[in-house]
Amino acid sequence: MRLNEVVFTDAKPIDGYGPGFFRVGGDVIQGPMIAGPTGTLTWGGLDDSEALLALAGEIDVLFLGTGAEVAHLPDDFLDPLEAAGLAVEAMGSPAACRTYNVLLSEGRRIALAALPV
Repeated sequence: MRLNEVVFTDAKPIDGYGPGFFRVGGDVIQGPMIAGPTGTLTWGGLDDSEALLALAGEIDVLFLGTGAEVAHLPDDFLDPLEAAGLAVEAMGSPAACRTYNVLLSEGRRIALAALPV
C-alpha cells in the first residue's frame, strides 16, 4: 500500500451562511467572498473579475455561487476568466458551498467565489 502525504493549504471550509454573510473556518465574512488555497477574502462581486484572475494556475475549478438561486453569468465577466484557463461552475451559493466543502475535503485544487443569499 502506498500512502501519500496530504498537503494542506490556507483554504478553510464553509461553516455556514445566512442573509448577507458567510462563516468560513469560524470567521464571519460580510458580503461576497472568495475562499481558496490562499485563504479567504472579501470580493467585489460580479464587477470584480480581477481578484478571480489571480487564481489562474492555482486551481482547477472555480465554483461561483450566484446567491440564493442559480443565475446566468454575464459574458463580459466570464470571458476573461475562461481566457485565463479557469474552469468556472456557476450554481446557487448554497450548492456551491456544499460542493466546495466536499471537494476541499478530498484535497482538490479548488476555490469558491460566492454572493450571499
